[in-house]
Amino acid sequence: MPVSVRTEGTGSRLRPVQAVEQRVNRASAGGGRLAAVDGLRMLAAAAVAAYHYLGTPTPRFWGEAHDLPQAAPLLHAVSGYGWLGVEAFFLISGFVICMSCWGRTPAQFAVSRISRLFPLYWAVVLIIVATGTVTVLAGQRSGAPTDLRTTLGNLTMIPSPLGLDFTAGVAWTLWVEARFYLLMGALLLIGLTYRRVIAFGFLWLVLASIGRELHSTVLDEFLLSQYAGLFVAGIALHLMHRFGPNLLLWLLAGFAWCYTLTVLDDRVAGHAGSNWAVSAAVLTGFLLLLALAGPGPLRHLQWRTLVYAGALTYPFYLVHQSLGIPVTRGILKTAPGLGLLPSIALGLLFSLLLAAALNRLVDRKLGRLLRHHLTAALNPTPLIADSPHTPAPDGDAPEPALATGPLAQRRP
Repeated sequence: MPVSVRTEGTGSRLRPVQAVEQRVNRASAGGGRLAAVDGLRMLAAAAVAAYHYLGTPTPRFWGEAHDLPQAAPLLHAVSGYGWLGVEAFFLISGFVICMSCWGRTPAQFAVSRISRLFPLYWAVVLIIVATGTVTVLAGQRSGAPTDLRTTLGNLTMIPSPLGLDFTAGVAWTLWVEARFYLLMGALLLIGLTYRRVIAFGFLWLVLASIGRELHSTVLDEFLLSQYAGLFVAGIALHLMHRFGPNLLLWLLAGFAWCYTLTVLDDRVAGHAGSNWAVSAAVLTGFLLLLALAGPGPLRHLQWRTLVYAGALTYPFYLVHQSLGIPVTRGILKTAPGLGLLPSIALGLLFSLLLAAALNRLVDRKLGRLLRHHLTAALNPTPLIADSPHTPAPDGDAPEPALATGPLAQRRP
């Protein structure tokens, strides 16, 4: 989408990068901030954290002296389904990313995602490596890889395709998200319209089904066959939020949800103690909450606390396992009389405070700075202006200059 450059009466000009940033801000604000959706993001993160801290099936996870199923049997049983928070994240992502794409060019969408995800991710990876290195130097075992090669691979956010372990254990979901972004970016290249998004959703589900039938690893990697239904269901709910519900969108959402609950059995099989019927009911409950928060009556909710909770979700999600769990184990080791559940509460509080600090120091500052410079890089000002009288390098006559770019917009 070309950037128009206005000329004011005094000859002052709006810089191209400023024009782009203003257009991006208007596009982002067009749909309004959905506080209830932000609250659901934190709810999904809390579910994942509950699974890692309270619902893990790993025996003696907190040590021989602390048996989690005996210390909190009900919490352990309920939190055992917290892994569904990951599925909830992908469902929300379909809604939010479709909203984020609308009115943007592929380049603007890429800038928004890079500036949102990478600064916090880089900061957390470096913190994990630094603390792990100190732990190793102190003669203890680090829970995360700290060697240089693995660290460099993790800074790309795609260590798994490079054959490396994840420094931050939960970061495997970011690779899933990144492939979803690529699919949405491809749709942006074609052009984002109501009908094209619906066709994209149906086509994605059909192709993902074919990939599963063929047992094709390649198609699974590109089409995310395990999670395609979640993303498409979120997209359908956003279209309902933007255009209002209708039969076609209900069919898309219904098709996506039938697909989701069918393939959910694969994920249930990987989590000991989980039941498919319970998992399907919990996830469907979350779908209903998103329907209320997006196209439903909760879309009018304007609680700033929920918006702030949504801002803390990403950093909290990144740090709660790789940094919060070691802190909790340290508390249990140094103050065993405190008890298991109070120690877990302190570990979660530490993760939340660290998330707030990262949000303030990294996301708000470095993220904004990265967004500004990436936007500027998309529209650089030429250092040397093209001239129709400049001879071509090979001595031939130059071709006529095209009337494009900032210089062409100046009034005589």
